[in-house]
Amino acid sequence: MSIKPINVGLLGIGTVGGGTFTVLQRNAEEITRRAGRPIRITMVADRNLDLARKITEGACRVTDDAFAVVSDPDVDIVVELIGGYGVAKELVMKAIANGKHVVTANKALLAVHGNEIFEAAQEQGVMVAFEAAIAGGIPIVKAVREGLTANRIEWVAGIINGTTNFILSEMRDKGLAFDVVLKEAQRLGYAEADPTFDIEGVDAAHKITLLSSLAFGIPVQFDKAYIEGISKLDAIDIQYAEQLGYRIKLLGISKRTEEGVELRVHPTLIPAKRLIANVEGAMNAVLVQGDAVGPTLYYGKGAGAEPTASAVIADLVDVTRMHTADPENRVPHLAFQPNAMSDLAILPMDEVQTSYYLRLRVQDKPGVLADITRILAGEQISIGAVIQKEPGEGEPQADLIMLTHQTREKRINAALAKIEALDVVAGKVTKLRMEELGK
Repeated sequence: MSIKPINVGLLGIGTVGGGTFTVLQRNAEEITRRAGRPIRITMVADRNLDLARKITEGACRVTDDAFAVVSDPDVDIVVELIGGYGVAKELVMKAIANGKHVVTANKALLAVHGNEIFEAAQEQGVMVAFEAAIAGGIPIVKAVREGLTANRIEWVAGIINGTTNFILSEMRDKGLAFDVVLKEAQRLGYAEADPTFDIEGVDAAHKITLLSSLAFGIPVQFDKAYIEGISKLDAIDIQYAEQLGYRIKLLGISKRTEEGVELRVHPTLIPAKRLIANVEGAMNAVLVQGDAVGPTLYYGKGAGAEPTASAVIADLVDVTRMHTADPENRVPHLAFQPNAMSDLAILPMDEVQTSYYLRLRVQDKPGVLADITRILAGEQISIGAVIQKEPGEGEPQADLIMLTHQTREKRINAALAKIEALDVVAGKVTKLRMEELGK
């Protein structure tokens, strides 16, 4: 007796779509053995019909009308790889309304409209799987949602954007300025022609928003995330950080505190001895701290045709296995039962507590340090380390670098306003946040 295959409709056969088609065909036998029945792509929608025909080689139907796929009665699962918030949302909602399961790599869509999409899926009794939306081939969604179920998760910190990590690695290795390295990253294909989403931290913020929901059982709240990218980062700060035993990485961070959940993306100093500080190039890594398990680290390729396809197909297998299960017995979309979500608030950045790296340009004369430490003490900020750089020959100003102990963001901002008003301080103070990421 042959078991009826699961039919998949693929929306978009670009990089990830092409990878998904290839890997699914190459490993068909293995995947069938795992899933319990064959999974086959029966329909592909792409605006580029020639490309779609070339990749599929007549193995399935090809159309340039994505709506035909989500409405086709023979399609069981829709894989959405179009991206963006526009037509992708319409297609996903239509697929759900038509009783089809959805597998997507679209972090932007879920970070912004996830609550509405998951609710619709819940009502229709279908699944929306999104392993490929966070950190490419790394199975971080499954790890947090299922593997760490026993834990009260304390925090998550991730290098979850390969473009920015590549740029920071190059800036550190070669001592080059941001703009120079960005051009190189674009030439090598690591950065898009318009790199804004990556370099300004938006892409990482989409992903940490989803991870915060999986970790803490809160609704997705992208609009409350604090987002700061790397475009204003100075190569000199990377060097100074290095001298102090730190690496600078763009981190997505979400922490549970008594006052609420921190949800933030920004360049961060991490001790160089931490494993995650040594993640170089376009690789991704996510560090999860659970109360029972302690810290666990997930490392791998965060983008690319086959790594991302690996996650898409894992979701297809999951959905295939659970396809006939009673919807009440499936793993909830955001790890916690929908009626048991928490309304823990997202903390405004002003209320976040962390340590800071400060770089000041100061006049080289006695009493300057005393003035600055007095202001910091007035805001109850204590200093962990100070480096005073000798001014160059005939230069009236020198760099002063300070590392603070933990304090509240609003306190450091108040102190910096006063410090910048001092006659002996030139221009603005450079402020970067620091995380120990260890017990």
